[in-house]
Amino acid sequence: MTSYPAPAAALVAAMTAAAAVDPSRAIAFQGAPGAYSHQAVREAFPDALPLPCFSFDDAIEAVQSGRAGRAVIPIENSLHGRVADIHFLLPESGLAIVGEHFVRVRHCLLGVRGAVREDVRVAISHEQALGQVRRRLADWGIAAERYADTAGAAALVAEAGDPARAAVASRLAAELYDLDVLAENIEDAAHNTTRFVVLSREAKPPAPGYALMTSLLFEVRSVPAALFKALGGFATNGVNLTKLESYLKGGAFSAAEFYADIEGTPDDPGVARALDELRFHTNWVRILGTYPQARSRELPGG
Repeated sequence: MTSYPAPAAALVAAMTAAAAVDPSRAIAFQGAPGAYSHQAVREAFPDALPLPCFSFDDAIEAVQSGRAGRAVIPIENSLHGRVADIHFLLPESGLAIVGEHFVRVRHCLLGVRGAVREDVRVAISHEQALGQVRRRLADWGIAAERYADTAGAAALVAEAGDPARAAVASRLAAELYDLDVLAENIEDAAHNTTRFVVLSREAKPPAPGYALMTSLLFEVRSVPAALFKALGGFATNGVNLTKLESYLKGGAFSAAEFYADIEGTPDDPGVARALDELRFHTNWVRILGTYPQARSRELPGG
């Protein structure tokens, strides 16, 4: 996919023009109109001007250049884990995380007007979405076909007009591209949720009265027990580490980099002590942002 299908391209042009008039209200997202990222923007910022961007790089560049005041970017999914490339793009972007939002992903099977589910032979969507409905499609005898974007797939189905081809996408995409919802809530797991982060050119102090999260990156030293020592300060200072993921950069296998989310702010005494200990046992630490929790990380009954 190198361009949007025609039905999506028309919406992209209109939304881009509207955002250009008032960039401070514009919020960039990756994908065609109707993508789950578009849904996240509408839910989190109902008065904003959504700005569709072809790639994650484009969405980040829109904020860097001032074409948008913020970007809403998916970072992880409860079924498929982290979103590829985001951990590399975030630190290089120079942007700060200033918020988060969770979208309950409810996949629909979308077909042209008048089609029925039994007509469908092929379902088109992003590979992650197809993985999230794999069992349901198999039960229906529908073949999966990968596409760059869920909403773009919906626009493609609308453009083709073939009742044998459907898209796996959101109900919002059905509304935007005048498609019928042939089946809804077809995801294989009921907890299917995507977490998005809100990016801005400048960090801003979170409003008082909210539970806060801090996201950070660090690189451990290539010595025995490096990670154990680096994380010890969080335990001894009572700081809740809610997420920890490792990844390698530049083809090197000598030292791993980690993305972490913790509860609290660097201004909290316990967090400050934990970060001091982390810096002592790592090559570097980079704070990506401190922002209000969109929802509690506590387990039920915890």
